[in-house]
Amino acid sequence: MSHHDVVLQEFTIAGPEAGPYALTAGPDGALWCTLVHGGGIARVTTQGEVTTHDLPGVPSGPTMITAGPDDALWFTEFTAHRIGRITTAGEIRSFPLPDAKAGPLGIAAGADGALWFTQSATDRIGRITTDGEISEYPLPLRGGFPSVMAPGPDGALWFTVNQAGGRIGRITVDGDLTLHQLPTPECGPVGIAPGPDGALWCVEIAAGRIARIATDGTIEEFPLPDGASRPHAIVAGPDGALWFTEWGAGRIGRITTDGRIDGYDLPDRASEPHGITLGPDGALWAALETGSLVRIDLPGVRGGD
Repeated sequence: MSHHDVVLQEFTIAGPEAGPYALTAGPDGALWCTLVHGGGIARVTTQGEVTTHDLPGVPSGPTMITAGPDDALWFTEFTAHRIGRITTAGEIRSFPLPDAKAGPLGIAAGADGALWFTQSATDRIGRITTDGEISEYPLPLRGGFPSVMAPGPDGALWFTVNQAGGRIGRITVDGDLTLHQLPTPECGPVGIAPGPDGALWCVEIAAGRIARIATDGTIEEFPLPDGASRPHAIVAGPDGALWFTEWGAGRIGRITTDGRIDGYDLPDRASEPHGITLGPDGALWAALETGSLVRIDLPGVRGGD
């Protein structure tokens, strides 16, 4: 497919101090976004109408967010070391983790009807049932900083191990854990997502590369044209390609499954794009830490306008 006409539309959802971080499509047809510094969860309609829900108590640092199997949204509270749940009506519950310094970060819904999450500070993977029962699985390494998590096409959960060399992990819903070393040392993998090709795709923030990992562990890496762009998050788009945020460059990137790369500059190059997701409207949406969501529409693509 040729270079897209891409239409960018920005919606301010918070002050610059709130820090929109990650976002996901909710079961209610709206976007749900974490405000990592502001300690809230914002609900944003596809027209840009915003409702903010403040998280109670201590500074919570809500980080990643996903739709759960129970029609609620589940998120990690990195600073408060809890897993949070918010209903589409705005009712909030928090579940403290067994280790008060766990640093939960990534979260994804498992094929077993539970939520799975990374504990970045304690090198563990956690599992929480929708009624709050928690189990933990240790990684076979120290200082790994397990980060973002995504469901794989094989029914397992896949996650990035950001430090200790940089690895991609896989855990089955029975708790069997495997780690795959990335070819580029200390590449700092962060975002990971299932691709349209039956593989997982991740971004290497420290190396400026995109990696593709097949479910058998075979890895291929694609260097970005701008090696210093600090790619942060990645998602499969409506067009059969992967889309990612370039946090250091104020750019949205696109990579085809055969490794062709395009980039689209955001109006403000200092807007610090973080999370990216496919919206309920068939457009891509990214969270900008400076206080906005940006809608990335691909006219003519099914799902776009």
